[in-house]
Amino acid sequence: MCVVLQGMESCTVSALSCFIAFCLLVCLIGFIFADADFTLLWASLTGQRPERKLKGLVVWITGASSGIGEELAYQLAKCGSRLILSARREDELHRVKRHCLETSELKDEDILVLPLDLLERRSHETKTKTVIGYFGHIDILINNGGRSQRSLFLETSVDVCQALMELNFFGTVSLTKQVLPHMTQRGMGSIVTVSSLFGLTAAPLATGASASKHALQGFFNSLRTELTDYPKILISTVCPGPVQSQIAKNAFTAEINKPPPTVGHLKRMPTDRCVRLMLVGISNGVKEMWISQQPMLLLYYTWQYAPTFAWSVSDRLGRKWVQNFKAGRVGTESFYGAKFPCRYIIYTLVYV
Repeated sequence: MCVVLQGMESCTVSALSCFIAFCLLVCLIGFIFADADFTLLWASLTGQRPERKLKGLVVWITGASSGIGEELAYQLAKCGSRLILSARREDELHRVKRHCLETSELKDEDILVLPLDLLERRSHETKTKTVIGYFGHIDILINNGGRSQRSLFLETSVDVCQALMELNFFGTVSLTKQVLPHMTQRGMGSIVTVSSLFGLTAAPLATGASASKHALQGFFNSLRTELTDYPKILISTVCPGPVQSQIAKNAFTAEINKPPPTVGHLKRMPTDRCVRLMLVGISNGVKEMWISQQPMLLLYYTWQYAPTFAWSVSDRLGRKWVQNFKAGRVGTESFYGAKFPCRYIIYTLVYV
């Protein structure tokens, strides 16, 4: 009898071990092809659909004239959301509005074009009142406006760092300051801020931009803890890696008015995929979203769970990247998009 029981116990342990090994193998294969963190991917598989959750909601998008903001407008329009499109270039906003109307069932009155400069903080109160006066309320604010940077700190004017903080951080905080009381009064709403890979990791040539994004991460993480009495208000940050957009062309360099160097063709996530994942996260209350293709997604997890090892990887990548940048041999975003990081990441994983 004892022999039989021992045999059954041994079979059970073996079966359990095989099941665990199979699950780990599935997770590993899934991670290799993943383009977002596991929480967000799980929500995309099992959570609520944006087409149902976001229909009829009033969504204010900053930086809506191009890139991620433009694609947000198109996909939200198809979801049936009513939109406020804001950026500095009014003509581009009207172009985006026309495309939204052509590709969705929205009517002209469902989309408000509202030019906005994040640097003009004194105008934010008036702009917010205009939105509330037009639609009656704001369900979602998507803080997407901002600029990046491509320059070495030793060569960069402090004015560039100040401009990045004024735009990316203070401009976003200022608009949030005007919208949040309206949401707390209603007891519901969502404030979604597009941060960056720069907000979670170290990156060469982006000291000022990285500082502004780290500041946003700290601000909104702290704000989330202050709003525990408002469980229906979502504070969410989005951290995309390299995405197909115009952000590189508008990046700051060593001087305020100096145009950025030409960036070569790099592998980036399609903007529509990035935005789809963002809307899934918003629909399912995801507080922080990591969105990037491999191998950069691996760096997200490495920085989160093994920061000492992550420094080894970043030091190797950064040294090589800066050398190539100084020599003018690669595009300015190669640290996060070119082919050589894959090779060097694998090299580091093997030999560090």
